[in-house]
Amino acid sequence: MKTRKLGRTGLQVSEIGLGTWALGSSVYGDVERSASETLIQGSIDKGINFFDTAPLYGSKTENGIAETVLGAGLGARKDEVIISTKFGRTATDVMPGRFTAKEARQSCEASLRRLGRSYIDLLFFHSPFGPEEIEDDVWAELDKLQAEGKVRSLGHSVSMYEDTRDMSADWMRDRKIDAIQVVLSPFNRETRPLIDIARRLDCGVVARECMANGFLSGAIRRDTVFPQGSLNARYSREEIGERVDYAESLKGLLLGGAVKTLPEATYRWVLDQPGVSLALSGAKSLAELEDSVRASQLEPYSSAVLERGEALHTQDFCPA
Repeated sequence: MKTRKLGRTGLQVSEIGLGTWALGSSVYGDVERSASETLIQGSIDKGINFFDTAPLYGSKTENGIAETVLGAGLGARKDEVIISTKFGRTATDVMPGRFTAKEARQSCEASLRRLGRSYIDLLFFHSPFGPEEIEDDVWAELDKLQAEGKVRSLGHSVSMYEDTRDMSADWMRDRKIDAIQVVLSPFNRETRPLIDIARRLDCGVVARECMANGFLSGAIRRDTVFPQGSLNARYSREEIGERVDYAESLKGLLLGGAVKTLPEATYRWVLDQPGVSLALSGAKSLAELEDSVRASQLEPYSSAVLERGEALHTQDFCPA
């Protein structure tokens, strides 16, 4: 597994990281605890050293299930890896966001208990919807948490992109944060201007939703029916068809030579975008993880292929 520097945090991170939403929530289907531990340990064995989690990854009655699972799964190896988590939203109290001094303190300390760790490598604001949600007192409390050694670096996990991109850029310029986490895939490229700002300011970039909620897995067809309550159940039959058709068009462009599968192609494409530090995989098993690991080992796409991909892309398939 190749590594890259996570911007001015100075951290050397694996090009592929493991996102743990699926380990703490049924949003992508249930995962057995024993399978989670196998995945976590196997990820480290494959060279992955970056794990992303959050208090939001839980149930309506329990916060941070994924943090608890991750802490247990890492076991004695928890200090061998880099962990990012978030604050401002919890599974039991998602809305509205709470980006206050009190929430930052309570959330951070609860996360540390669940992870069984004394510090968080990277603490993200968890998807504020706009600048008005950020209380002034939060910055002094985050400074205290850093001074106490409980938090090493800060970041912004970006959602509601149009409403928060300027805020995120200002935070990077003012050195309030050292990294951003953004949606990025061949389906959704709208965050690239913000990634470019991060690159110029030497801020780390963590790419998420690289598989476009599974539409780039190659397993979803036009007639696929998603279980009620699952993330993709929100899409109409017409929207599913549009996404499947676009994924098929990408196969013709990106597959060939050493690139054998659409997931391999997807992760290679993400890693080839200027400014990206790492791409998160939301794998639920070691088998699902293989494509992203292989992508890190592949040669970068040529500029000609990437340029043809730009010509093919006509819209961002943003979530409804």
